[in-house]
This record gives sequence, structure tokens and C-alpha cells, in this order.
Amino acid sequence: MTIQLHCFGESGNAYKAALTLELSGLDWEPVFVDFFGGATRAPEFRALNPMGEVPVMVDGDYVLSQSGAIQDYVAETSGRFGWANGNERRQILRWLLFDNHKMSGVAGPLRFNMNFLPEDKRNADANAFMAMRLTPALKVLEANLEDRDWLAGGGPTIADFANCGYLFYDEPFGFDRAAYPNIDRWLSRIEALPGWKRPYDLMPGSPADRA
Repeated sequence: MTIQLHCFGESGNAYKAALTLELSGLDWEPVFVDFFGGATRAPEFRALNPMGEVPVMVDGDYVLSQSGAIQDYVAETSGRFGWANGNERRQILRWLLFDNHKMSGVAGPLRFNMNFLPEDKRNADANAFMAMRLTPALKVLEANLEDRDWLAGGGPTIADFANCGYLFYDEPFGFDRAAYPNIDRWLSRIEALPGWKRPYDLMPGSPADRA
């Protein structure tokens, strides 16, 4: 049975789940959610996910939301990009939590505020504060990749696909790939994985569609 991922291209959180599905080799398809048209506030979507967010994965009768949980499910189901032992699983979990709190939890709203909010609603002070918080997180990532190719374990895992989620988007949000050479090399390694795709090539929906 084909796994469905309810998503839209602009969502970095959805991209983490979509990329994990694509690289895992599982049979899946994206289901477009018109976020900018208010779809996540509609009763039918809230019945699917009361949290009112993408991504949402539907595998038969099983429904799961939150990107990290979906990535964990995909790794376990496919047997790829997961853990070899309990310690490695905890290391992966550590980086998933780091991403949620320090990386995506800041990069996501900052990118949204800088690029998708109407200009008259953009708060420069709020964006400056979030940019100030994002920089230390990027430095932690840069330092961890100084002497290793991947964040957890000896190969790519869902920890990598979580933390790169927003870093492949072209819209400005305070991340300059050239300023972080270790991150740059790590992103290049991810790009070299068979089946890798950019967000707007992997999921329906892009700013160009609304231009």
C-alpha cells in the first residue's frame, strides 16, 4: 500500500519527512495541502491532525504527524537510516531534539516571517532575535561536523535529514552556506545520496505557484 504524506513544498518540516521517505525506497506519494489557502484550518484536515500542521503520514489505517516521529517510523519500517544499537538510537534522538528546538524551531518561523508574511506584518525586532538564536545552533552543527561526515553513526541517518531540512531552501533566513564549510561539505554528501531531491522538486507547492 502506498504511503501518503500530506505536505506542501514550502514546509521544511514536511521536507524532512518527504526526503526520508524518498531515500528509504518505500512506496509513497505526496498529497498537497494548500496551507496558504487555509487548508490546515479546515475541519477535514483537523480531523486528520488536530495539531493543524503538516506533515501528516497516512499508511493504511495508521496516521502519524510530526516530522521526527514520521522519520522514526520510516527508518524502522524500511530498515534504512536508523540505528544499529541503543546508543546510536539515542544519539539520533539527541540530534532530532536539537533540530526541533534549536534548528528548525528557529529557522522555520524566521524563514516564514522573512519571506511569506506580508511585508507590513514583518517584525524586524522579532526576526533579529530569531536570527541571533539561529547562529549559535549553526555553529554547534558546524563544530560537530569538523571531524565527522555524519551527525550520528558511521553513515547517513534521520538525524542528518532532520537537521538539513531548512538548509536546502533558497529563500533568505540568515543561513549562508559558504560561511560554514563543514556544513557545506555535509550538505554536499546528502545531495550525493541516490534519490536526493530539492524541496520544490519533491513536494507540490512553491512560491512560484502563487506569484
